[in-house]
Amino acid sequence: MVTAPSDTSLESYEGQFGTFVITSDDRREVMIYRSGLAIAAFSFALGVLLLNLGNGSPGLLWAISACYLTMWLGLGISLWFIHIYLRSLHQTLQVFWLIGGLASLGLTIMVSGPLALTVYEQPLSIFGVGFTFAALTGIFFKEAFCFNRLETKLLVLLVPSLLLAHMAGAMPAQVGQGLLIAWAILFAVFAIRKLIQPIPPDIGDKSVFDYLKQQRQPQT
Repeated sequence: MVTAPSDTSLESYEGQFGTFVITSDDRREVMIYRSGLAIAAFSFALGVLLLNLGNGSPGLLWAISACYLTMWLGLGISLWFIHIYLRSLHQTLQVFWLIGGLASLGLTIMVSGPLALTVYEQPLSIFGVGFTFAALTGIFFKEAFCFNRLETKLLVLLVPSLLLAHMAGAMPAQVGQGLLIAWAILFAVFAIRKLIQPIPPDIGDKSVFDYLKQQRQPQT
């Protein structure tokens, strides 16, 4: 728990391992993190909207695939600037994001047609593309753990369940569409709430980051 002193104009806080100061750079990183989430959430919602309102034409499927690309880029921005105490977890999510992007690129090159159609017609492609959403689920899990948000708790269960059901061919099309809509709504709610949330909680306890950094340095 981070508690602020009476003189908040200094933006100094008492952490678990000492006092720390929140700088303008810290605030900038949080805003970039949240902006990346907003880009990802808007792109995903737009893709789901096009899927449900469109007629499945090739042009529409290419547009949905472009929405996925924009979502992937926004997610990458967020994963670069997110504050996670465990460095190994942070790096794992970044690796998942990269694997998902490379797998998506490989499918786009090797299989003719829009990526969205490939993922729909070849469920086993989730083995590669799904790493992108595993990284996204990691953010949802982190936010659920740190801030106890209902929408992220639901997304932690919904996202992998939907992807695994599609991969196994056990998801009726109408049910899948409904769950995609629920995913898009919950993701949008999460991103909007992040934009209006106070900044210091997203920075976390910087004294913990400093302590963990010291622990990783060779002892002399």
